[in-house]
This record gives sequence, structure tokens and C-alpha cells, in this order.
Amino acid sequence: METQNVLFALGLTLFAGVSTGIGSVMSFLSKKFNPRFLAGSLGFSAGVMIYVSLVEIFVKAKDSLIAAHGVKVGNWYTVIAFFSGIVLIALIDKMIPSFENPHEIKNIEEKNLSPENNKKLLRMGMFSALAIAIHNFPEGLATFMGALTDPTLGISIAVAIAIHNIPEGIAVSVPIYYATRNRTKAFWLSFLSGLAEPVGAVIGYFILRTIFNDSMFGVIFASVAGIMVYISLDELLPTAEEYGEHHIAIGGLVAGMAVMAVSLLLFV
Repeated sequence: METQNVLFALGLTLFAGVSTGIGSVMSFLSKKFNPRFLAGSLGFSAGVMIYVSLVEIFVKAKDSLIAAHGVKVGNWYTVIAFFSGIVLIALIDKMIPSFENPHEIKNIEEKNLSPENNKKLLRMGMFSALAIAIHNFPEGLATFMGALTDPTLGISIAVAIAIHNIPEGIAVSVPIYYATRNRTKAFWLSFLSGLAEPVGAVIGYFILRTIFNDSMFGVIFASVAGIMVYISLDELLPTAEEYGEHHIAIGGLVAGMAVMAVSLLLFV
């Protein structure tokens, strides 16, 4: 059963990661980009991730840490781990220049559709692929740990991360395609950047499984909650605002929270 759970969790993480390839395909096949649809989708993804992080993941982390360390210390550890996750992903963002940062993909079409400097475009695409791979390590661990603990929760996290990986795939494939005019190369580099998620999950699992207990579970889950909230507030919502109208992004946010809330109630 444990092996089946691990394989299921790994499968979900792989699904979430390779969604960068979906973004790549969309950028090639779509004759007209639909910013409103993307804005709504990103808002929806943010709603799912914020709700599940604060209502489900944070609570599970707190329960585990309280069980291991008592009420007062357990609550403190949960809060510290939550904000440590935020600090970790913020530092990763800080180390990557905004030009190559997949969390700064606003106006990607305007910046990339003019192939005046192919070397610059190619460099941007390659650095975007590297940056996305770095970001996907903690995201992969979040999906994997969620699915390993609760399959329903894992599915919700995987779908939310898959949605937000789609524009990251666009961020990689568009500049590489316009620099090289090679769809195959652009697709595979975009696709491979997403594989960092299952790689991060596997590495995290093998490193942590020998010391896995209630305390470790709580710290990891609280940190994952912080990472997901930061990604939602720093990446998904601002990008949704850039691509579409404010009300579409917020409507997607509320819809994502509502769907997540109902799905959790159905499986209580």
C-alpha cells in the first residue's frame, strides 16, 4: 500500500510538472491569445492554493506539531515554519533576475514577439527554463507530500499547480521559438523544465523518509503552506491582473476557493 501511495503521489507530481508542456503547445496552436481566460484560470488556481494552504495544510501541520511538542510550542513551530516557507521561496525569487524570472512574466507577448535580438531572446528562454526548474523543486515537494498524506488533497494541489505551470511553459517556449524558429526545441525545453517537480519530490522523499515523524511532517507541511500562499500572492494574482480585468481575476479566486471548500466537505 505504501508503494502504491508513493507511486500515486509521484504520478500527480509528474502531471503537475509536465503542464509546462501544455503551455508550450498552447503558445504554438493558439492563433489568438485569450488573456481573460488565462486571468480567470490563474485567479482560480490562486484561490485553490490559498484556501487549501490556510484551511487544510496549515491545520494539519499544526495538529502534527501540537501532538509532537504540545499546544504552545507546537503553535509556535507551525507559525515559524509557515513564514520560513515564505522566506525560502522569496529568496529564490530574489536570486533570479526579474527578466528571467517566471514569476515576472507579465507582457510576455509584447517582450518576446519581436525577434530583433535572437541571442537575447534565446538567453531569456534558457534562463526562464532554469528559473522554472528551480521554482518547481519546492512545488514538487508540496504536491508529493500532499498526495502522500491525503490523495484528495494531493489532487487539488496538483491541479492548482498544473494550472499555474501553463503560463510558465509559455514563458519558456515563446522566446526560444522566436529566437530559433524551432518548435521542437522550444517544446522540449519547456517540457523538461517542468520535470524538476517530480525530481524535487523524489529527492525530498529519499532525504526525509529516514527522519520522517510527526514533527518533520508538521514543519514540512507548514512550510509548504507558506510557499503556496507566497506563489499565489506574488505570482498568480499579479499575473492574472496583468492579463485580464480585475474582476475576472477576483472572480476566479473566489470560484477556486469555493470549489476547494466544497471538495473538502464532500470528502470529510
